[in-house]
Amino acid sequence: MESLIIEATKDTPEVIFDPINNIYKIAKRSLPENANKFYQPVVEWISYFSDSPQKDIYFDFELDYINTSSSKQITKILLLLEYMANKVNVTIRWRYRRDDKDMQLTGERFARLIKVNFELGEM
Repeated sequence: MESLIIEATKDTPEVIFDPINNIYKIAKRSLPENANKFYQPVVEWISYFSDSPQKDIYFDFELDYINTSSSKQITKILLLLEYMANKVNVTIRWRYRRDDKDMQLTGERFARLIKVNFELGEM
């Protein structure tokens, strides 16, 4: 499967999905004007990939900020990862800055939402 790489902008996150090197990451800021449009190819890629993952997955979230509409899209991604966890081991690593209690609490809420290995930690 081909990689999906999206470079970050001031309003959209960096996305790196590289199955050859086993790198799966969404990082930086996520406040796109149209979160559904931005995340559509991301969700589609994960949906397709989740049908036949080849090895254990470590999925990194290293977000500085997410708006409400991005949070809904991240929930979709997390649910797809939960589905994928029925086939391979999936570990979500939610990273936040030491002084960013909002992102820490957001990660804690997501961790309660899904039933996969979920690691919270400082960047």
